[in-house]
Amino acid sequence: MSDTLQLKAYAKINLGLDVVGRREDGYHEVRMIMQTIRLFDKLTFRVLDEDEIRLKTNLGFLAVDDNNLVYKAIKLLKDTYGIKKGMEVDLFKVIPVAAGMAGGSTDCATALFGAARLYGLHLSQKELMELGVKLGADVPYCVMRGTALSEGIGEILTPLPPMPECTILIAKPPVFVSTKMVYENLDSKESYEHPDIDGLVDAIKSKDLHGVADRLGNVLETVTIPEYPVIEEIKDYMKKNGALNAMMSGSGPTVFGIFEDEGKAKAAKAELLESKLAGHAFVVSPFNIG
Repeated sequence: MSDTLQLKAYAKINLGLDVVGRREDGYHEVRMIMQTIRLFDKLTFRVLDEDEIRLKTNLGFLAVDDNNLVYKAIKLLKDTYGIKKGMEVDLFKVIPVAAGMAGGSTDCATALFGAARLYGLHLSQKELMELGVKLGADVPYCVMRGTALSEGIGEILTPLPPMPECTILIAKPPVFVSTKMVYENLDSKESYEHPDIDGLVDAIKSKDLHGVADRLGNVLETVTIPEYPVIEEIKDYMKKNGALNAMMSGSGPTVFGIFEDEGKAKAAKAELLESKLAGHAFVVSPFNIG
């Protein structure tokens, strides 16, 4: 068996995000439609004889100790299964950080999968997902990937048929959004409009791209957009330039637009970057399972 491995950690977007309650432990009950996209970080793993975890990254501001989810994932495996060998991981980040795209969670999920494989643990997807929920609510989904309905705190996952093929434009404005702030401010609202999650599920099952686009919805926009109006500007720009619809992903600030025409998506990407509305932009497609 090889003692090195390179894997891709794919980002996600939320086609729908509803918050349906708040638990006594502070976690929020959600109903979300999650979709993996072809935007990814790369992780290279190497087994070490020494009992230590070494993490390197191309971004100088990222933690490389137990404040990093990749480090935590490997430590959890080592502690759970009594593994004495160490692991070196080279993390090459492409997914924007703190962008509402599960960049940290997908790196964590990939680290669980990669380290388990190199350690010869032969863990099932279900076992990896059960480990993952100890590290973050989005981690089990990032182990599973594809199109899924996510409920509970994000750990109850129902696989859905693949999202209809399309082109997706991702644009992240140069602002930082605190997820904690967004959820706290949402809690203070008396009421808000809930997205049609069931309608989204039906449109996905019917392979109806226009139906999916028409039903995009994210309750967290009611908090994030008033704080960061640039998100609405990017949404409007995408819709005026060929997107069937556009929406914020997760708690933001990333916006995605669904396009039928790849050329229009590429033109919109170039202009968004030139306008400085977006600091990062990518033209991608859904990463579908099955």
